[in-house]
Amino acid sequence: MTATTALELREQSRARYPDEEGFVERDGVRSFYEVYGDGPTTILLLPTWSIVHSRYWKAQIPYLSRHFRVVTFDGRGNGRSDRPQGIDAYVAEEFAADALAVMDETGTGRASLVGLSRGALWATVLAAENPERVSRVAYLGPSVPLSPGHEVRAIRKRFEEPLDDHTGWAKYNRHYWQSGPGEYRDFLEFFFSQLFSEPHSTKQIEDGIGWGLETDPVTLADTSAAAARYEGEPFRALARRVACPSLVIHGDNDMICPHSDGAELARLTGGEFVSIGGGGHGVHARDPVRINHLLHDFNAGDAERPRMRNWARAKARRKRALYVSSPIGLGHARRDVAIARELRRQVPDLEIDWLAQDPVTRVLEAEGERIHPASAMLANESGHIESESAEHDLHAFQAIRRMDEILCANYMVFDDLVTDEAYDLWIGDEAWEIDYYLHENPERKRAAYVWLTDFVGWLPMADGGEREAYLTADYNAEMIEQIARFPRVRDRALFVGNPEDVVPESFGSDLPGIRDWTEEHFEFPGYVSGFDPAEFADREKLRAELGYAPGELVCIVTVGGSGVGEALLRRVIEAFPIAKRLVPELRMIVVAGPRIDPAGLPAAPGLEVRPYVHDLYLHLAASDLAVVQGGLTTSMELTANRRPFLYFPLRHHFEQNFHVCHRLDRHGAGRRMDFEADGPAEIAAAIAAEIGREVDYAPVETDGAARAAARIAELL
Repeated sequence: MTATTALELREQSRARYPDEEGFVERDGVRSFYEVYGDGPTTILLLPTWSIVHSRYWKAQIPYLSRHFRVVTFDGRGNGRSDRPQGIDAYVAEEFAADALAVMDETGTGRASLVGLSRGALWATVLAAENPERVSRVAYLGPSVPLSPGHEVRAIRKRFEEPLDDHTGWAKYNRHYWQSGPGEYRDFLEFFFSQLFSEPHSTKQIEDGIGWGLETDPVTLADTSAAAARYEGEPFRALARRVACPSLVIHGDNDMICPHSDGAELARLTGGEFVSIGGGGHGVHARDPVRINHLLHDFNAGDAERPRMRNWARAKARRKRALYVSSPIGLGHARRDVAIARELRRQVPDLEIDWLAQDPVTRVLEAEGERIHPASAMLANESGHIESESAEHDLHAFQAIRRMDEILCANYMVFDDLVTDEAYDLWIGDEAWEIDYYLHENPERKRAAYVWLTDFVGWLPMADGGEREAYLTADYNAEMIEQIARFPRVRDRALFVGNPEDVVPESFGSDLPGIRDWTEEHFEFPGYVSGFDPAEFADREKLRAELGYAPGELVCIVTVGGSGVGEALLRRVIEAFPIAKRLVPELRMIVVAGPRIDPAGLPAAPGLEVRPYVHDLYLHLAASDLAVVQGGLTTSMELTANRRPFLYFPLRHHFEQNFHVCHRLDRHGAGRRMDFEADGPAEIAAAIAAEIGREVDYAPVETDGAARAAARIAELL
């Protein structure tokens, strides 16, 4: 199994960065801590077994830190904390003492504790021995010695014995771990597959393996041997001494710790017991929305800051819609504004709020749209995508997989917003987080919901091999299962295009064909360009209005709304002098876009570089040639306006290489280029061959926005 490396896991983009971080030293052992937020109540998210570190709370930190002050630290033995030697260094009392040291260092007089798995041991020691420092304690999948009969409990008794067979739980063995890196990794792969027993847990399993590789088998063996010292009766006595309010959350399909342990711990502490049906051991990662709400409600009480809430009787309310537009590129914004404009024509009293972020907000602000203030709390998706890119290379599927923390955080922003404010309609244009978590938590749906997309189906790149084919099929299967189980979540599913625009591929082995399935589950309003090419029939007039002189051949170079296309801009700029010699009338204008600094691009005599240009589609309509990335919106704008163009799909970008290319091929539009093979000379030659050429593309409909709006308006 290929896992993300430890460094990648530590450094990949976060949804929330700490406000404070540092080390505290106790008895020569340093513990690394982080502090988030400034709420009146502090929640201390305790470490668990040293097989992972504090990043395993990544789905909780962004949400909880908007409501509380949150403190985390890497438990000794992993992460940035020290790895002392010997079993005695890892007993529960040492972890509890580390927690107190972190509380002292961060000025935390009293905290509400959250302990997952083995963290339940240190949480119980803290709450029982230091009641004045602990206000509440929540347990998730507690690993506590209270009931017999679990397979892992039995094999743990032979942890120190050399074994002849290491299948299944027999991999849980000191000698096996220390016999070589392959054996240790084999254990990690097995263990996390058991920890995340829910289907479609590939990302959580990969995270766990990566974190497990940040420690070593000797250290991990010491931590496991230390935990084995705890017996049932002494722990029972300790648990009975927990006097503060407690909550126990436990999945009933936990393959690591018996479900009965959670119920018994709740009885001993006098706490509430919440059973997660179908949940495994890592419910905080697999069901973060439910867990986040449970932790919030358990800790809120009178400590939650008062929120202003306005309410109107149903019949006194104006019709309201919340529009969530994907920030990955500008194409969604252009078509979403067009649909919103048509919606207002068909529903004149409709109010539309936008939950959006840069660069979409630049389009919305220029159009006078209302951006909801909650948008400021969204984690940066475009920044993450840019951080995942290399030179004209973006592994889009893996980048979105690694954006799981950000997507969860942004869904929680949406969830808070629609809890506090009443909307009649939610519209999500490739708002993946909204669609995914609504299907995972269908009870959170409280308004009509519309889903829009211009592609269906994750597809593997050839060099990804069997592993990537398996992962994309698994993601597709989860989506298919979600929609089959909860068809009521999407009131409308609109494919921005026509059935022929759907790729004739399969979702994966033993899964349906993408086109057949999409035709069954989507409606097709046609493509949404947001303009009618007939308005630009007089191109000379348009060119004059935009400042282009008669006789010059205008080439517009643009790479969309993200910073991923900077390498292509530089390559085309390098080609400009050669192209100018081949086409003396050439006037090249490079549009840097909203996230690339024009001043950072190379200069060339006669070359024009501009920043973000609103209504860029007008300039594309007036051009004699465009050079673009492989994004759908810009290429389809050029197709609709019947302009010649060169396009360069990003390497490893499955949507641009499969979905977009299929649609452009269907329209007979554009000339596909290869960034790896085509250098400045090849680009210049292609510019000379294509500029001003008459084209014969298949037509693009002009009423897509009106047709989409009509289907959406029916829900109002």
